[in-house]
Amino acid sequence: MTTAEQRASAPAPVDERWQPYRKPQPAEAVPELVIAAAVPQDERLWVPIEKNVWFRPLLLSTSSGYWMSVLRVRRAGVLSRHRHPQPVHGYVIKGSWRYLEHDWVASEGGYVYEAPGETHTLVVDPHVDEMITLFQVNGTMIYVDPDGAVTGFDDVFTRIDKCRAHYTAAGLGAGFVDQFIR
Repeated sequence: MTTAEQRASAPAPVDERWQPYRKPQPAEAVPELVIAAAVPQDERLWVPIEKNVWFRPLLLSTSSGYWMSVLRVRRAGVLSRHRHPQPVHGYVIKGSWRYLEHDWVASEGGYVYEAPGETHTLVVDPHVDEMITLFQVNGTMIYVDPDGAVTGFDDVFTRIDKCRAHYTAAGLGAGFVDQFIR
């Protein structure tokens, strides 16, 4: 057999880039979380915050103190005035929203970075039928009045409590929220 014939009959070399990692994952690593529909059709998955305002938990990190969720609003008006001691990231999936303290509007397809320490008042304008935004909230949302006096707060633990209560009432069970906790 000639060298050319040997090369032609030899199996093609395997491209290492397409090989999965061969070693075990760290024993202490928590399992990944994959959610097929971040914006679900099943209304029971939306946790009410107030009338016509809901959030859909995606990840509730008790070890790092943050949460990822989709916020859905189906009404115009002021949602909340709040301050964040940690950064917040948002991606607008549908509709738009703004802060009374700024002259910009977060519109569909837009990304927003909220700096730690800022206080702002979230508003959905009357021409918006529905607003849906993916948020990563790090730390706490501290609700305040116009002068900065604290009126309440939310953190990953209060969000978990809201989920447990809602999922129990919706017939999914209190443990339904556990799949989102890491």
